[in-house]
Amino acid sequence: MGRVIRGQRKGAGGIFKSRTTHRVGQVALRSLDYSERHGYLRGIVKDIVHDPGRGAPVAKVSFRSPYRYAIDKELFVCAEGIYTGQFIYVGKKATLAIGNVLPVGDMPEGTIICSVEEKVGDRGALARASGKYCTIIGHTVKTTQIKMPSGQKRSIPNACRAMVGVVAGGGRVEKPLLKAGRAYWKYKSKRNCWPVVRGVAMNPVDHPFGGGNHQHIGHPSTVRRDAPHGQKVGLIAARRTGRLRGARVVVDKE
Repeated sequence: MGRVIRGQRKGAGGIFKSRTTHRVGQVALRSLDYSERHGYLRGIVKDIVHDPGRGAPVAKVSFRSPYRYAIDKELFVCAEGIYTGQFIYVGKKATLAIGNVLPVGDMPEGTIICSVEEKVGDRGALARASGKYCTIIGHTVKTTQIKMPSGQKRSIPNACRAMVGVVAGGGRVEKPLLKAGRAYWKYKSKRNCWPVVRGVAMNPVDHPFGGGNHQHIGHPSTVRRDAPHGQKVGLIAARRTGRLRGARVVVDKE
């Protein structure tokens, strides 16, 4: 019997837990409340900060609480063009301007949005990485169709909120890392996921692809869906293998 392989060890956490103690905090839209559902709130951008382990900058936005004498401080994903001292309006009756947050059902087709909610009230789940954005394609009675950063099209409820604009920090991946030291520091702030040792470079006890003279797998890399965890590496439940050939055809499901 072989060792517990890396994929199994990652599931348990341990040394593979993410490094979060130095991070700024949870970055999300405001919790959905009556004020946002029926009117709007005005906040002010107090500061724009770097969040370690995140490519996009983070905006610290302060709102006056609509329910008690207090200041609500929120952390928003920063859209390109937001500046300190800017007023940000959130809610159903907010205007269509960079940095404002409003339901996707109230935005016209072709609007560029980011930090999009997948389900109503989840505070933003899609298009949050630097330089990413979604595009509103069309509306139905209850849903809005959006084009994801991957090119995939998806329908979400009209009441889902989104920020207008593109996430700041775009072009980050265009500069090459060039040396191992930069990759080391990049992933040190994220989690223990670098460097990655190839399976064929291991011993048979450490990985199903390990061992043998010359580094080779020695058997098909496809593996069934219900394989035991120590065996489940490679192309899992692959429908097809090999190079993608021919032109890509995108079928619109209207």
